[in-house]
Amino acid sequence: MTINIKKCTREDSRKLQEISYETFNETFKHQNSPENMNAYLEKAFNLKQLEKELSNISSQFFFVYFNNEVAGYLKINTNDAQSEEMGDESLEIERIYIKNKFQKLGIGKCLQNKAMEIAMEHYKKKIWLGVWEKNENAIAFYKKLGFVQTGAHSFYMGDEEQIDFIMTKTLI
Repeated sequence: MTINIKKCTREDSRKLQEISYETFNETFKHQNSPENMNAYLEKAFNLKQLEKELSNISSQFFFVYFNNEVAGYLKINTNDAQSEEMGDESLEIERIYIKNKFQKLGIGKCLQNKAMEIAMEHYKKKIWLGVWEKNENAIAFYKKLGFVQTGAHSFYMGDEEQIDFIMTKTLI
């Protein structure tokens, strides 16, 4: 079993789009309408949007490979790229998505450790994320890693307002 993490570049935008569509669909399709899923996928993961995010110096994407196959990805944000104003001492994990067939193999923890490593290198005091209130598996995973709920914010899936819990882990 080999797990490798590789930073994404703009040249990876199509591969990033494919893994984004696949993992988001696997995770949320069964709990949302097809219309809202399609609207969100088209808005969040179109090539122009992904290329813009890949070009932002305050955002980073990483592919995770399991035995040389792309198993998922991580997106982190700092400074003004964060989806909420959390200040310069914070790092946001905006996305950790793992293909279903690679879940429960420690890959998510490896990506979370990568985010923590980057946060520590940049002297961040806390790491935070938003997780859908109905995503019980992810909430349990983050709690196990030491995150606590510190708030909530709205997340729009198409035209439906949903609630994400904000979970935070203090580093220093």
